[in-house]
Amino acid sequence: MILYHGSNVEIKSVDFGKSKPGKDFGVGFYLSADEQQAQEMAEKKALLLGGEPTITRFEFDEEAAVADKNIAYQRFEKYSLEWGQFVHLNRKNKLRTSLHAYDIIYGPIANDNIGFQMRRIDARLIDWEQFVKELQHKGGETYQYFFGTDKALKYLKKL
Repeated sequence: MILYHGSNVEIKSVDFGKSKPGKDFGVGFYLSADEQQAQEMAEKKALLLGGEPTITRFEFDEEAAVADKNIAYQRFEKYSLEWGQFVHLNRKNKLRTSLHAYDIIYGPIANDNIGFQMRRIDARLIDWEQFVKELQHKGGETYQYFFGTDKALKYLKKL
């Protein structure tokens, strides 16, 4: 499968040191199977940081990664209570230390609207059931792949 990474520069090799804490699934390398989504991210990065919108393509051998007993692979197929609590935990973690043991994660992207809902959870204005209900009504889900360890990267080849 082809995955795309949108940035303001071409990615020559994955460098976890460039990932910032507080992301949906923690410090790692994020990609999308949707080229348009990656393009939009590249344009945002270029506006924010300078440079040119750039898409770097990778081939992901998902079948081999799933079959590898040494790879911890988590899939969140949709917005759910488990996904929401997992993202909330990772977004609040401002350290570079991972709060989970997954090498690869697939799941919905928590956009800015979801961040608003998470602030409402923190303020106890809504409960988790309401959080998930509101997300399900928003629609327009977009998904991401997270690679968080060097051993996960052996299944990702730059094209």
